[in-house]
Amino acid sequence: MLFVHDDRTGLHRVPLGFPEVPERVERILAGLRSDARFRLVGSDPRLDEEAVLEAVGRIHDPAYVERFRRAVARRDGLVDTADNPVSAGSFEATVGATAGALTALDLVLGGEGGGEGGNGNRRVFAAIRPPGHHAERASAMGFCFFDHVAVAAQRALDRFGLARVAIVDVDVHHGNGTQHLFEERADVFYASLHQYPFYPGTGAERERGVGAGEGATLNVPLRAGCGDEEWSRGLAEKVVPALEAFRPELLLISAGFDAWRRDPLGGQRVSEEGFAEMGRLLFDAGERLCGGRTAILLEGGYDLEALPRLATSFLTGSAQRAPE
Repeated sequence: MLFVHDDRTGLHRVPLGFPEVPERVERILAGLRSDARFRLVGSDPRLDEEAVLEAVGRIHDPAYVERFRRAVARRDGLVDTADNPVSAGSFEATVGATAGALTALDLVLGGEGGGEGGNGNRRVFAAIRPPGHHAERASAMGFCFFDHVAVAAQRALDRFGLARVAIVDVDVHHGNGTQHLFEERADVFYASLHQYPFYPGTGAERERGVGAGEGATLNVPLRAGCGDEEWSRGLAEKVVPALEAFRPELLLISAGFDAWRRDPLGGQRVSEEGFAEMGRLLFDAGERLCGGRTAILLEGGYDLEALPRLATSFLTGSAQRAPE
């Protein structure tokens, strides 16, 4: 299995004590590098800032993108909310994260830059930060500046000519940005399992899409304290049947690991075995429905010690327990 990393993502530095740190990705990379089942590739060098921002502009308001760039250049310290601190490298890091997401997509779909992933039957994981699923069209939110999975979905439609793309979000926090960006459309199906009520306050079961997009949004809210059984059942009994009805040509996964039972920001009780089962359910669905064409993008997860095990468990469908 290939995993993508862009060195620029480490340039986003945050204040002491802030949970979304470069070490999140560094720990995951160290774990994957030590496992012979995984192989690291870098972002496609053709995905420079100009190319990435062209793709970003299909999702985000260009005026917001420029406002973000200027805030970083001015050393403003924050963009939009206290959840979004910035440093001198934050804009470049976010561009790098989106480049990693787009590289993963290209590898899966086998287009220009698709390389050996061009057989269309390879899962690719993008180990990227800052995360993306809270970013809205014209604002940063919840550690997120660009919605990488949304940009990737739009690229799949624009560049590869797909008609139906599915996004499944398994972060403990609802992906308000991704939902709102696509909720009026029928060509992108968005499903989310998340703690509710919880930050950011969206993701109620009644939120099913708007207008032409009604029915193309599925929220599976879970009360605080849920564990493996509830998360796996939500996927098996609600999300997978909805995917079967939608018949996607591509599966994108927003993979958060903050439903982990000891995550400092979550309130769930998912174990290593639970993450392995979630991965198995989703990847089996991807194999059956879209020929295995699945790109996985890192979202949340803030227990630095556990992150490598959780990511590997999810990606392999096999629990990676810590030594006793």
